[in-house]
Amino acid sequence: MTERWRKEFERSGFTVLASAEHDPQGGRPAPVPGFVASDFPGLVAGVADRCLGRRHAAAPLAPEAGERTALLLVSPGGDQETARTIADLVDAGKRVSPLLFFQSVPNSIGGKVTSRWGITGPLVCISPVDDPVDDASAQAELMLATGEVDEVLVVLAELAGPGAESDQAVAVLLGPGGPEPRRHPNP
Repeated sequence: MTERWRKEFERSGFTVLASAEHDPQGGRPAPVPGFVASDFPGLVAGVADRCLGRRHAAAPLAPEAGERTALLLVSPGGDQETARTIADLVDAGKRVSPLLFFQSVPNSIGGKVTSRWGITGPLVCISPVDDPVDDASAQAELMLATGEVDEVLVVLAELAGPGAESDQAVAVLLGPGGPEPRRHPNP
């Protein structure tokens, strides 16, 4: 999956600076303190940490690098495990823990990653309807075009759902590409 997405981003006109992929054979992702009921936060944090570590060695980034880096979290389905847990608790008439605010899990884990790595550039979460790589490319292109950031960490994460064998996550650290980046019709 990483190689396919790497090629897609390169075709879209980006320079791929580093990448990492969740290995489903390695078992469940490590849990992230403060998050419960779902592997989604671990998927995101795990691939983000490995990807950033390949480019920047260790957290946190130097302040000048952190302020010129953005995080783009892309997930068509979001955190479905937490959503199911909440629905089951509500259906059973049980109390829902404040830790289960599913609407904020993608933003919250994005914030945890940016905090750990000292990333102070934009943090954007999208849930594309069509091709996630195409939508991520369009958003990353916009972020880089502002001149405010030099790198965009794109994390694509999807929990296994009906018909899927395993959770999937990949992180790709993008920089600007050649002089003619691909233009997307609906950025």
